[in-house]
Amino acid sequence: MTELATMDFHPQPQPGEAKPWAFPAPERAALGNGLTVLRCHRPGQQVVAVEVLLDAPLDAEPAGLDGVATIMARAFSEGTDKHSAEEFAAELERAGATLDAHADHPGVRLSLEVPASRLAKGLGLLADALRAPAFAESEVERLVRNRLDEIPHELANPSRRAAKELSKELFPATSRMSRPRQGTEDTVEKIDAAAVCAFYDRYVRPVTATAVVVGDLTGVDLDALLGDTLGAWTGTPGEPRTMPPVSADDTGRVVIVDRPGAVQTQLLIGRVGSDRHDRVWPAQVLGTYCLGGTLTSRLDRVLREEKGYTYGVRAFGQVLRSAADGTGASMLAISGSVDTPNTGPALDDLWKVLRTLAADGLTDAERDVAVQNLVGVAPLKYETAAAVASTLADQVEQHLPDDFQATLYQQLAATGTVEATAAVVNAFPVDRLVAVLVGDASEIKAPVEALGIGEVTVVAAE
Repeated sequence: MTELATMDFHPQPQPGEAKPWAFPAPERAALGNGLTVLRCHRPGQQVVAVEVLLDAPLDAEPAGLDGVATIMARAFSEGTDKHSAEEFAAELERAGATLDAHADHPGVRLSLEVPASRLAKGLGLLADALRAPAFAESEVERLVRNRLDEIPHELANPSRRAAKELSKELFPATSRMSRPRQGTEDTVEKIDAAAVCAFYDRYVRPVTATAVVVGDLTGVDLDALLGDTLGAWTGTPGEPRTMPPVSADDTGRVVIVDRPGAVQTQLLIGRVGSDRHDRVWPAQVLGTYCLGGTLTSRLDRVLREEKGYTYGVRAFGQVLRSAADGTGASMLAISGSVDTPNTGPALDDLWKVLRTLAADGLTDAERDVAVQNLVGVAPLKYETAAAVASTLADQVEQHLPDDFQATLYQQLAATGTVEATAAVVNAFPVDRLVAVLVGDASEIKAPVEALGIGEVTVVAAE
């Protein structure tokens, strides 16, 4: 009789004890030219991330020149008093660095990533871009043409078209928030080098700017580097701008952007809420995640898993502009796409999910999963210097304390199910939501009207 062979198994490895983690706290200082500096030493992060925030908000753009902040942001990397556009790009490449910039409602932000070994070179190029940008007529003209070429593509994108329409619906026409962030064809085509230079001269100065530096700073004399680079940037004195209060109309209604023949409908349902200074923010983040933050959320379970209407629906809160005096605002929204024939049934079920949530509340299991996902994965989310720098810059931009993110995770872990339920129900009241549908109006208008969720109007897709 053949004897069966036996196997010896090694003991199964056991997980170690989790190490305590908290979002890193920065050190705060100021240069002689008035530039505020936040630094954060992250051992092992050999790619250093630098974020520079400029107090040049979209609201400051001159009338009729929407988009000039975006063109200025893009032009920062198109040459300086030392280098042409081609030379500047080559110098960045030699340093192994990348430099990006964009404009949004709070202001303009420049983002540099560079190896720690070439930090001096990278900071020098960034400082040159801020101190003496060329803003050459030919480069500005090229950037304007590029931006004009982008606009038709954005209008053809259902999700971008829905976002444009929702902003137009929520905010009064006099508000900059009602119009596209990067301008329209009518406004962008009026932008020239003189307009860019005027905007730069009026709003770009170190005394109202902040630089965030994150990475492995071992052996780096950052004070000396900053003094020789960003510290050489000078500008006229100035005070931070006072922002007007945000007003919005979230009367429940439906707007259909007509796309004849569309095989699916893009949904964007939203309203305006308070910003991160509101004490309810942590509970709202938790409740919104339970509603539509992941594949296991309420909305996905019904609309995706049970009914098969969509590949996914998401609920989110996005800060538009923040202020410590309560004049800030965030966009609270639900987005996704469904096939055209099921647009009416999908909206009906979506509203049922919201009503059920208000009536029965979240479950403890939903709350626990959300906390685990939001808090438990935070150390992975902030593994890179760029992720830390971006979040610190967000805090500065939104006038939040330096320990806000660390405190937020503590608050999320301590938030109960009842509190999260109340916050998400208040965030998405069924009778105060503006629904934008980009789809075939001839197919979806009648079924949507039958739902009784608000007056239905149809606009052309342009």
